[in-house]
Amino acid sequence: MLDREVLMEWVVEAINANRGHATIIEVCKHVWQNHENEIRQSGDSFYTWQYDIRWAGQKLLDEGVLKPTTSSPKGIWEIK
Repeated sequence: MLDREVLMEWVVEAINANRGHATIIEVCKHVWQNHENEIRQSGDSFYTWQYDIRWAGQKLLDEGVLKPTTSSPKGIWEIK
């Protein structure tokens, strides 16, 4: 099972790797390219990791790490 804190770190890592802003697809591609082995070995999380990435993005938004959706283009996650 993937730790949710780790997923949040991966989301921030992916967004930063894309110059501070990224679509969910870009985030998921980056996470898969850099953490495929961990995802494959994560048991049931292998089947839910993309949903869990969205949860992590929402948590980062709630914690003020990501810009509010009203301040970013539609479908883009941005680091504050």
